[in-house]
Amino acid sequence: MTAKDPCLALLVCDISIPAVVKDHGEYPMIFEKFLRASLPDRLSAFTLDSYDIRYAMEYPKEDVLDTYDGIIISGSAASAYEDFEWVKRLVSWVATLATQRPLIKIIGICFGHQIVARALGGKCVSNSGKWEVAITEVALTDLGQRIFGAQSLARSASPRICILDDNIQQMHRDHVPVTPPSFHLLGSTAITENQGMVLFSDPGAPLPTLDAPIPQIHVLTLQGHPEFTADIVKEVVKARSESGAMDRETAENAWPRADWHNDGVSLIGKAIWRVLLSAPKIG
Repeated sequence: MTAKDPCLALLVCDISIPAVVKDHGEYPMIFEKFLRASLPDRLSAFTLDSYDIRYAMEYPKEDVLDTYDGIIISGSAASAYEDFEWVKRLVSWVATLATQRPLIKIIGICFGHQIVARALGGKCVSNSGKWEVAITEVALTDLGQRIFGAQSLARSASPRICILDDNIQQMHRDHVPVTPPSFHLLGSTAITENQGMVLFSDPGAPLPTLDAPIPQIHVLTLQGHPEFTADIVKEVVKARSESGAMDRETAENAWPRADWHNDGVSLIGKAIWRVLLSAPKIG
């Protein structure tokens, strides 16, 4: 851990719907609350600078970029495979950041997860129009289980997937169909194979055995939204179902699950901070 308080940059890829803004604020406030709620006990403060990369095309200037411990890329209602100018610029910027600033951690959330994949040798596509919404159980790989600090009492028939799940709020119908080169899968659902992935600081490092320390992580991405609360998800579901963007069956199925147990702060947020603070060993 550095001597100074952690300094983070949030790349804001969209604006929240009015109902969410009214009760929860824009993305910077939502992420601020999430990061503070999951802050390690040994820390009391951090800085979160926000950049509107969609509408203002703002990015950290070169003279301040190296002051950041990590860059967080937010979600968006846009699709990461679209070739809008702001999307192409973001893909290019992330690719440059990852290769030229290896000490800056990169965290991708939903749309951010998909952008990272596109920037680093993978792709994002429509998931055949299938929505994945509200709290969803993610079956963790061995690596995912260790990174998120979960404990499992049993193992499935597959040596790659553990019985234990973690629960995360979802709001997407695009996905990353194949894990990009050098990335390692963290978990899957029936709808979305790639629910999260990591790239080690040494891309050539092999997947660690269960009794070996996990190499330092450079990039961590999640298809779900650990920063979303049940109320936020309900507001988004209501807005998208009323507009016709989301079908009635998906919306009705999402309502009860929005209130299920959420590991966004207790497991996933804590893991994000461990990556951002460059802990030499995880698990």
